[in-house]
Amino acid sequence: MSRVVVTGRVPEAALEKLRTEHEVDAWKGPESIGREELLRRVAGADAVVSLLTERIDAELLDAAGPQLKVVANVAVGYDNIDVPACTERGVVATNTPGVLTEATADIALGLILSATRRLGEGERLIRSGQDWKWGMFFLLGSSLQGKTLGIVGMGGIGQATARRAKAFGMEIVYQSRSEIDPGVAAELGARRVDLDELLAISDVVSLHCPYGPATHHLVGAEQLAAMKSSAYLVNTARGPIVDEAALASALRQGKIAGAGLDVFENEPSVHPGLLGLENVVLVPHLGSATVETRTAMAMLAADNTLAVLSDERPPAPIN
Repeated sequence: MSRVVVTGRVPEAALEKLRTEHEVDAWKGPESIGREELLRRVAGADAVVSLLTERIDAELLDAAGPQLKVVANVAVGYDNIDVPACTERGVVATNTPGVLTEATADIALGLILSATRRLGEGERLIRSGQDWKWGMFFLLGSSLQGKTLGIVGMGGIGQATARRAKAFGMEIVYQSRSEIDPGVAAELGARRVDLDELLAISDVVSLHCPYGPATHHLVGAEQLAAMKSSAYLVNTARGPIVDEAALASALRQGKIAGAGLDVFENEPSVHPGLLGLENVVLVPHLGSATVETRTAMAMLAADNTLAVLSDERPPAPIN
């Protein structure tokens, strides 16, 4: 029987699945596990089921010991994992792609609607108790029909967002490392362009690319200046893809019309320049936050773990 360390709270069904074959040491505190406690707990572990709040680096891998076989991340993104360090030590790293696609696309569309129709502003106005009255020019927003959505990163989540936007009458352009399937492109009426053209022609820019050195501050002052002054930026990918200081400045100066963010550069902290602005919608990393999706993520992480511990190929390997 192997020892599995789970670094944070996950749905009980996943823990039960792991317990049928192995000893499980699961952190159940209301807050994220502290670094020292994490390093202590992983010592001697055969498997680590990690959340994106935990940094899986050489220090942790060495603290676990040479018997460690797998790190199963309960997330599709894995910028919290030093994958080369895992590979160097013969540790299999896995993630949970696919199962959170639809939920994250829902949040992306929700942010698009909230930002363009000023829903956050309207709700804050009512909750504040201010007097208001319907009028022809009261809280005017922007419609989506006939507008262009530019998707940066046309993987599964990008494509799911595009399908939703197409149902709202939007035209789709995208920037990606490679062409998408021709059948999908035809279905969506999607056209591949470079990033400069996408920024220049899009009414909404939605980020769905993975985070890494190549995409750190992919959207900064220069890119924001290249967007239409009537355009909106939405980020449901990873916070550091956007330079938050530059975004706050662009929003304050009216260089773009608005933004919707589900992720932040120094999460859970938010750049103070964004907090006082009415033209940005801020939500606390809710992309995959449905009961069904989080359960599916945890179950896939459990399946990945069990497969590696049985010397089988996991469903979703990274390395």
